[in-house]
Amino acid sequence: MDIKVIKIGGNVVENEAMLSRFVKDFAAIKGAKILVHGGGIMASELQKALGQTPVMIEGRRVTDSEALKAVTMTYAGWCNKHIVALLQAAGCNALGLCGADANVITALKRPAKPIDYGYVGDIVPEGINCAILLKFIEAGITPVLCAINHDGKGNLLNTNADTIASSVASALSSEADVDLVYCFEKNGVLSDKNDDNSVIETITPQYYAELKASGTVADGMIPKLDNAFRAIEAGVRSVMIKHAGNLSNNIQTTLKK
Repeated sequence: MDIKVIKIGGNVVENEAMLSRFVKDFAAIKGAKILVHGGGIMASELQKALGQTPVMIEGRRVTDSEALKAVTMTYAGWCNKHIVALLQAAGCNALGLCGADANVITALKRPAKPIDYGYVGDIVPEGINCAILLKFIEAGITPVLCAINHDGKGNLLNTNADTIASSVASALSSEADVDLVYCFEKNGVLSDKNDDNSVIETITPQYYAELKASGTVADGMIPKLDNAFRAIEAGVRSVMIKHAGNLSNNIQTTLKK
């Protein structure tokens, strides 16, 4: 079985025109597929509306108890169900899930040292319920996963959506041939963030280290690429980073060992 795991970021989720185009392209993909989405911009806006101050460290959100409520309302609520409704309208039978639903994903609360991220979950391979995901797919249902998981003890946890996509793809790679695609608002990884045409076509681990050292790759792109390379090492067949509005073309960054 071939499975595509596709992740879209918060910039896509909040842009209705881009999201609408992406949903149509995603719905047109034949075969087994899973969608993972973020929603960080909306979550930050809700935090501010609730009187909270969003705190980010290297692209990852510090999630205290109040922030957890805000991100859960955003990711597992509005964002997830809005995307599912759009997919249904496009003819794709989808099921919106957080990790607690059907016990799809369990995670471990991240240790408080060296940085206390609060209610943030780290995923281990056995935390991905491959059996239930495959059952959904075999039934013709496309899982739509958000960034909220649980610890199996009654607690919700926030996990970076890039990490979820990588973890799901990696876990399923033992059961199928998996391709992982990260879609966001750029054409790929750029050598010049102000030039959308400066797409770096191929990145190896060594080149990635150079890009980080020079500051070419920074902030939220770091966890995205960290997770992408982990997926390759775990057996995922291919990892690509591309524009959410151009899902069907070949303009992209491809990661290689």
